[in-house]
Amino acid sequence: MNEDAPRAGIGAAVPRVDASDKVRGGARFIDDLAFPGMLHAAVVRSTEPHAILRSLDPSQALELPGVVCLFTAGEIPGKNVIHVIYDDQPALASDRVRYVGEPVALVAARDRRTARTAASLVTLDYDPLPAVTDPLEAVHPGAPQVAVPSAAERGNVFNAMPLRKGNVETGFEEADVIVEGTYRTGYQEHAYLEPQGAIAVPEENGGIAIYGSMQCPFYVQGAVARVLGLPLSRVRVVQSATGGAFGGKEDVPSQIGSLAALLAWKTHRPVKLVLDRKEDVLTTSKRHPAVVRYRTGAKSDGTLTAIEVDFVYNAGAYQTLSSAVLWRGLVTAAGPYRVPHVKIDGRSVATNTVPCGAFRGFGSPQVIFPHESQMDRLASRLGIDRLEIRRRNALRVGDQTSCAQRLEESVGIAETIDEAGRLADWPERLRRVEKTNAEGNRIRRGVGIASVVYGVGLGGKAPFLDKAGAYMKLEADGSIAVAVGTVEMGQGLSTALTQIAAQALAIPPERIHLAPVDSLRVPDSGPTVASRGTIMSGLAILDAARKLSERIREVARALGIAERDAPARLAEIAQAFYNRNLDPAVEGWASTPPVHWDPKTGLGNAYFVYAYATHIAEVAVDVTTGETSVEDYVAVHDSGRIINRQLAAGQVEGGVAQGLGFALMEEIVETDGRLLANGFTTYRIPTIRDVAPAPKVGFVEALYAQGPFGAKGIGEVPLMAAHAAVARAVAHALGTEIEAYPLSPDRVKAAVTPSAI
Repeated sequence: MNEDAPRAGIGAAVPRVDASDKVRGGARFIDDLAFPGMLHAAVVRSTEPHAILRSLDPSQALELPGVVCLFTAGEIPGKNVIHVIYDDQPALASDRVRYVGEPVALVAARDRRTARTAASLVTLDYDPLPAVTDPLEAVHPGAPQVAVPSAAERGNVFNAMPLRKGNVETGFEEADVIVEGTYRTGYQEHAYLEPQGAIAVPEENGGIAIYGSMQCPFYVQGAVARVLGLPLSRVRVVQSATGGAFGGKEDVPSQIGSLAALLAWKTHRPVKLVLDRKEDVLTTSKRHPAVVRYRTGAKSDGTLTAIEVDFVYNAGAYQTLSSAVLWRGLVTAAGPYRVPHVKIDGRSVATNTVPCGAFRGFGSPQVIFPHESQMDRLASRLGIDRLEIRRRNALRVGDQTSCAQRLEESVGIAETIDEAGRLADWPERLRRVEKTNAEGNRIRRGVGIASVVYGVGLGGKAPFLDKAGAYMKLEADGSIAVAVGTVEMGQGLSTALTQIAAQALAIPPERIHLAPVDSLRVPDSGPTVASRGTIMSGLAILDAARKLSERIREVARALGIAERDAPARLAEIAQAFYNRNLDPAVEGWASTPPVHWDPKTGLGNAYFVYAYATHIAEVAVDVTTGETSVEDYVAVHDSGRIINRQLAAGQVEGGVAQGLGFALMEEIVETDGRLLANGFTTYRIPTIRDVAPAPKVGFVEALYAQGPFGAKGIGEVPLMAAHAAVARAVAHALGTEIEAYPLSPDRVKAAVTPSAI
């Protein structure tokens, strides 16, 4: 009953513990829940990107039958702020609006349709102000001031972060070849199946409960407590079944939960706030658009000597998570390669656009597309195979990252390159594609490769958040109850953690029950982000299992039961616990190596461990129409020990689909601060036809000694590699450079060279 027990269950395709409920319709999502006397909420939102708010007229709305009340900023009992990292974003705008869609007031009504109609009848009187929506323009002297000064380092620059390793000028002097490029990426919408939603329910003694679709229940608890002026102990947050998140339910639920809570506080009744798809797309966080300038130097044999990077992320009107997103971009910008001389500067900039936040990959995809494009440019200039130049520069045990962190173990990037090349039959595939293209057809084939590194967990920027706890209790019948604060949002975390607990206790997974997340009943395990759920909550569960196993062994010895027989006789042992009034519950906590980061230099042990991946995509491009299809795909990951191969493969397949969409089709046009998309008719995402055939998925298990059974993390990494592999394949097909996403048919046609026709 310890982590050295036989590992037959680890890696096995154990059925998902939540599968039956979700397939049969038993899972209760937020819009399935109802409470007696429940009202429905709607949000009155700004229609201007930047303006002084002079007045608000609710008279027509309040005359509508079924409307119960209107709520404005002046009524907020606590602080008018949605706390994420900074306190710059108000719950309700009171004197100034900074983006189209910013909440200004709330309406509560007896039904949803009435609430939304009433919200549309509230009129706002503005004095328009100059607006700026381009982050490069926003940093110019004289640009309209968007950022709340307390949240900005200067002007509209929320954060400016440097990274300096070695001497970049020396590195470029040593280079035989230098390549440069400027790259642009736009918004990406999360497109989760279930829109944002929460229900606020008043409880006894002045408390309140929030039921919601979310990734970070304890973030929501803190935000609601602040806006209501309540102690944390009076705010209870309950995770409902969550229909997808991908980072979009990290910061936004703090706003949704707070707005519902304000109306519940005023009316003393439960209040449900669920966004429709249009409102969700137009007003909630997105992936940060980026402008990235790269300069890369290498010797004639392909060995990298230096990189210089300057990148700007469009943060939108408020900070939310932009400083953390920027930091991950900073430490990822050099890629999974040895680079002795590094100079990187990153800035997050305020504009009069919807605030941007977390999205799978969390700031790294915007720099991965450039760093992999630069590697291909070097390979072309030097006449070196693209896979080979990556292999020669791949990080290995003992190497230093761009942050000067020495890697002591679990570095499988080179192995992923080799395995991906083998699965893709790389040399033969290239020969076949070149032969096909030589025939001069309008369909051109291309093969692209992308290798990536991902720091698991929250890292040195916010080590105080990288915590995880677990409660574990032996029930009287020998079953085990487990509670953690990280959440299931479709990724399979509940199943993976169940397998870890079962393996640690040497009992079948069916004997383990993972409790729903309720902030009054589970420990704060930090946010379910950064691919940290399995490793952090897994470590907490292992710690709890060790403690519980010690107690079980003591009771077993007293009963004369041999240790090897204890799992089979656990029900008998459990009865002894209860008959003898012994404590059957324990608490476990994750323990990981320390991390640190110097904000002046950007150097330090940024993460305690890294995951790696290499993807290879083959595409077909119609040079007359610009249409692109993915014809074959290989994805190989080093995520340490794979806890459940089927779930891990599913994560990879889903990430590939999202990456394909980011590279080829997902686009939101912004004009004067207004997003020109209102749902899945105007925002295109991949369908099954776009992602077929299924990727060939492989795993290289470079075990991490301090992870649960050697595991690291996988959730975000597949998307990170996928978009770049697809984009590089399109560039290969066209024989030209690609410097902007998405690669829509019009952009592809514009990039077609005469030689490709």
